[in-house]
Amino acid sequence: MKTQQQIDRTARDLDPEVHDSNFMGAKLKSERRYATLQRDYDDPDKLRETAGLIKQHTLEHLDTYLEQAEASFQRNGATVHFAVDDEAVNAKVLSIMNENNAKSLVKSKSMLTEETHMLKYLEDHGKEVVETDLGEFILQIDNDHPSHIVTPIVHKNRRGIAKSFEREGLGDYNDDPETITRRARKHLRQKYIDADVGLTGGNFVSAESGRVVLVTNEGNARFCMAANKIHIAVIGIEKLVPTDRDLGLLLNLIGRSGTGQQLTVYNQFIAGPRAEGQPHGPEQTHIIFVDNRRTEVLASDCREILRCIRCGACLNVCPIYRQSGGHAYRSVYPGPVGAVLSPLLAGNRFPELADLPKASSLCGACNEVCPVNIPIPDLLLRLRDKAKREGAKIAMKGTPNLGMWATLCSQPTMWKTALSMGHTMNYIPTEMVPHPSAKSWQGARKLPKFQGGEFRKWFKNRSQ
Repeated sequence: MKTQQQIDRTARDLDPEVHDSNFMGAKLKSERRYATLQRDYDDPDKLRETAGLIKQHTLEHLDTYLEQAEASFQRNGATVHFAVDDEAVNAKVLSIMNENNAKSLVKSKSMLTEETHMLKYLEDHGKEVVETDLGEFILQIDNDHPSHIVTPIVHKNRRGIAKSFEREGLGDYNDDPETITRRARKHLRQKYIDADVGLTGGNFVSAESGRVVLVTNEGNARFCMAANKIHIAVIGIEKLVPTDRDLGLLLNLIGRSGTGQQLTVYNQFIAGPRAEGQPHGPEQTHIIFVDNRRTEVLASDCREILRCIRCGACLNVCPIYRQSGGHAYRSVYPGPVGAVLSPLLAGNRFPELADLPKASSLCGACNEVCPVNIPIPDLLLRLRDKAKREGAKIAMKGTPNLGMWATLCSQPTMWKTALSMGHTMNYIPTEMVPHPSAKSWQGARKLPKFQGGEFRKWFKNRSQ
């Protein structure tokens, strides 16, 4: 229907197999999260509250902690850079490669580099870039985009992946998952050895010690560092935490919240380049702190979204994401976090994504599972208000004019009269509802039976 929002149309047209994969994958991860937290902790909500306070404190003193982190990294022998936007960070990575006559780069999963379209940028400038996370590697050879923060290829199946591998010359068709994984490892192992530069993101950064913390389940991030002379870490400024001690809580929460693991399989603490006497590790370490409109978000009334640690818990529990999948959000960040973060990071392109905050039932499940206690429903409402104030047409599409309803609600006499006559709605056929969007809504729902406006009369005459 023309009145439907874009995310509704995507959900309606979603391939049934992809829908089932999205739904079951999210459901299972959500169930494992709950079971793990309840088993391991007496009061998980207290931990969530504490983690949220740590992240919020960091954001409120971000300038101080950025200076501290810069000094700590420099003491460790790393070179620190700052990039204001996507063009700056992409250009900085290219500059580092050119200064070292580097032709090829291997990278681990990084949502920030997806946000800046770094892969295409470097390839356009003649560099070979290879994604080494298995899911991201599959997306790269398929020229596709991730549909989940943690499991980027949840929308794919092994048959399609096997065909992609055959097309890329990685062996004859074989859809056995172990065979697919083994072939990918064999192919990527040589890429690690041949590459000039390894690039990673960063899940957390300790300002106290100058350490980048990376969590993976494949170990590919280690290869991106150990086998190359140059390591570049591209990190959003919101990833800072004050001390090493804070990492203990956050590392326990990110695995449990994302996949239900007590701890991710590989945890890397990177302080800088290889020290004297160490047999492995990079000769150069470059830390690039990236703004890319994060300070604008920090100055807004939605700054709490910068607490996000990219665990994906809100996606897994969200009834909208479960039905629509990640591609429906048209951005790097899907689900409830994407519905808030993507429009904010869009800058003057906010009107293009202003419909995303409406992709929510406001059930509050995302807030209940967030490991850093982000009030996502509140932020969605604030962005809906922003869309209305700025007249974003995409957000208004399919929305009935509620001016008459607002007038009714603001006039006590009219409101009481309407309540007393509510029972007449029981006799009005729903087909007579004039607005197309209301008809669409009622096409999948039934209105409750009105019981009449007797409550106030009963309350007035009730026995004391």
